Amino acid sequence: MSFPRASGVLLHPTSLPSRFGIGDLGQAAYEFVDFLVASGQKLWQILPLGPTGYEHSPYTMNFSAFAGNPLLINLDGLVAMGLLAADALEPLVGEDIEPERVNFARVIPHKTRYLEQAAERFRANSGAEFGQFCQEQAWWLDDYVLFMVLLEANAGQCWNEWEPALARRQPAALAAQREECRDRIFYHQFVQFIFFRQWQQLRAYANERGIQIIGDVSIYVCENSADVWAHPEAFKLDPETLKPAYIAGVPPDYFSATGQLWGNPVYDWEQLQKTGFAWWLDRFRATLLYVDLVRIDHFRGFEAYWQVPAGETVATNGEWVLAPGDAFFEAVQQKLGSLPVLAEDLGIITPEVEALRDRFDFPGMKILLFAFSEGAAHPYLPHNYPRNCLVYTGTHDNDTTLGWWAKAGEGERQAIARYLDCESPAEITEVNWGLIRLALSSVANQAIMPLQDLLGLDNRARMNDPSVNAGNWRWRYASSDLLTPALAERLRGLTQLYNR
Repeated sequence: MSFPRASGVLLHPTSLPSRFGIGDLGQAAYEFVDFLVASGQKLWQILPLGPTGYEHSPYTMNFSAFAGNPLLINLDGLVAMGLLAADALEPLVGEDIEPERVNFARVIPHKTRYLEQAAERFRANSGAEFGQFCQEQAWWLDDYVLFMVLLEANAGQCWNEWEPALARRQPAALAAQREECRDRIFYHQFVQFIFFRQWQQLRAYANERGIQIIGDVSIYVCENSADVWAHPEAFKLDPETLKPAYIAGVPPDYFSATGQLWGNPVYDWEQLQKTGFAWWLDRFRATLLYVDLVRIDHFRGFEAYWQVPAGETVATNGEWVLAPGDAFFEAVQQKLGSLPVLAEDLGIITPEVEALRDRFDFPGMKILLFAFSEGAAHPYLPHNYPRNCLVYTGTHDNDTTLGWWAKAGEGERQAIARYLDCESPAEITEVNWGLIRLALSSVANQAIMPLQDLLGLDNRARMNDPSVNAGNWRWRYASSDLLTPALAERLRGLTQLYNR
């Protein structure tokens, strides 16, 4: 599906400012939407919204592909509902709390105690809306809330190491746990109810002002998740241990000489196809409940995926395995119609992957930070774009433009100077705005800029470095005051100039 000419900004909600140590769905989120409107944008791209575990990656460490992240709940919204007292809310402070970095070790207990207090007050008068939510979402919610209760009871231990009756989902054992843990199950139901309530309010606010939200579907899910526990048949697991027989990743690439070993279990596509891809269809249905467009992360995995035998420490010793991409997307179209899908087609892309993308008319991606190292024929240079694509200055996996520029080689610097019609790199005073202008002026139907590039931030504002496991996903901006009228006007001027 081709999309109208438009532009927007990439920002995950955790990166919003907040006095509770992490971005949330409160006032700052609405102020960001207002900034998008003032700057003439039509798109807000986010990362996956699910509850995160180890190292807090929204891509590889989600406890569910369907649930929302409790840390994104706005506590002031609970005050407005009468579930918390305003004077009881304490901001998260301390020497280890920075306005531009999330300290998850402090944030999680701080926000959780307020959520638990609100849940207790809500229990006395939960109302019909809550009951309706639990009933309508039971198809994923029931498994998720029980999984979270059991995960807590087992101190975070992976589900395949739980008591065998629970790991193998014996009905009597599950029923006993549901009865025994009713209070804690209610808490997790409440948290999901509040998350989706607040998210739908924010999405409606954005949509009413002409802003569409691009959501991100990571192709893989975490081993220690409700998804794998509830649907082990959909993954290549060892039948004896229930642990992954193979894990996902990619071979050596731009980011790593030994490849990337993500650790997620790979799908048993043969079994999924026998079910008519039911689990994946449910996933798309759920995603479209809270976003307008869907970016599929690691799209090439639907044509062929890199699987590495369990136990390997690097991704080098893997192999490509074919996936039924044509049959899958045909099933999606038959059941759900023509989906508003964007394809993340970065990395090792073969003619077969391009054919799959083009057969279903999915826009691919172009990254300007990759464009200036291989001469004029590079497909990421704007003069080589098709219209049906999505251009970024950089993504969440890249350095910021200023961070990249500080480390760029002389060849790249000279190439970008020529492209920007400068005599030398020394003439480039704002390389971030040079790339923003290139993205907006290109023929690509859609252009996306990370907020870090609009703010002119260096590599300290990088969201994720795929070659490093620890310390990612923590950046946030300090204050909505940074979204100045002057910044909005500058972006609006370019947006209007290039008819976006």
